Amino acid sequence: MSDKPKIGISIGDVNGIGLEIIIKTLADAKIYDYCTPIIYGHTKVASFHRRATQISELNFNVIGDASQAIAKRANMINCWEEDVRIEPGTVTADGGKYAYLSLQRATDDLLSGMIEGLVTAPINKDNIQSEDFNFPGHTEYLQSRDNADESLMFLVSETLRVGVVTGHIPVSKISESITTEKIIAKLKLMHSSLRDDFWIRKPKIAVLGLNPHASDNGLIGSEEKDVIIPAIEEARAHDVLAFGPYSADGFFANGTYLQFDAVLAMYHDQGLIPFKQIAFETGVNYTAGLSFVRTSPDHGTAYDIAGKNMASEISFREALFTALHIIKHRRETAELNENPLLFSKLSRDRD
Repeated sequence: MSDKPKIGISIGDVNGIGLEIIIKTLADAKIYDYCTPIIYGHTKVASFHRRATQISELNFNVIGDASQAIAKRANMINCWEEDVRIEPGTVTADGGKYAYLSLQRATDDLLSGMIEGLVTAPINKDNIQSEDFNFPGHTEYLQSRDNADESLMFLVSETLRVGVVTGHIPVSKISESITTEKIIAKLKLMHSSLRDDFWIRKPKIAVLGLNPHASDNGLIGSEEKDVIIPAIEEARAHDVLAFGPYSADGFFANGTYLQFDAVLAMYHDQGLIPFKQIAFETGVNYTAGLSFVRTSPDHGTAYDIAGKNMASEISFREALFTALHIIKHRRETAELNENPLLFSKLSRDRD
């Protein structure tokens, strides 16, 4: 890619596997042919995890801000000055504190245009909570920072793309949170992302039901008839090719998802459990609907293997390259819109 984009990387929980998978990814020299990575963390913390991975050849280029980043290097911005106690596999207050400082600094640079995309390593959604971070997760925080009216948690892979109507909320609140208007908004957002970010010209979207067997014509709940079907019909009136509602179990078990470009699930586990079963190592979490590009691996902090040099970097690497592909598509779309082909009406006269 010409004019290689600067990609920010937040480190996540310092006691999780975030820095391990970052280091393993950036140890591959081919990465630098496509982007200039900037890690938001601290060299001492990164060096601790680098020793655990036994990757001695990766050196960090410490910079003061993103404008100083050097191509072909793993650039590092130190986001704090004090020493940090690292306890791999342990949930600590420090784990959340420094995950937030990394994310905050990276997001600041993202919003100011200093970097073109952000790849986030996993956080612990509990220990990161504070007066400054009062959100269920990355998605909601970044939506708030971007002042976006809506966003979509969009899990993507080569064979399956899944978005959710409701995200990080209690199961007891799912039904009351699903409205016709919210489903329509998510469908429109998904449609736009598939078209603009993934360059699928006429995307087909499957919509899952909420109840078992998609309610069996109202026998098991009324949400399909009262909420979901009207939303599908309204979306189709706006040229969104939405179909359903489908019974979630049979839809995935029979491979019906292969007939669609994306799937809209009603709630978190309905979409993410089959997605992770089908594409766990290669899956990527993309936040659609924002003015910037943000991706992450589709797994968590993995405390059980933290510090043991056992974590796979495949999903993180896929997240990095997914961000680069979307940035490329957005750049080319902006260029086409700036220089559209002139329209001229054909004459009926053949002479």
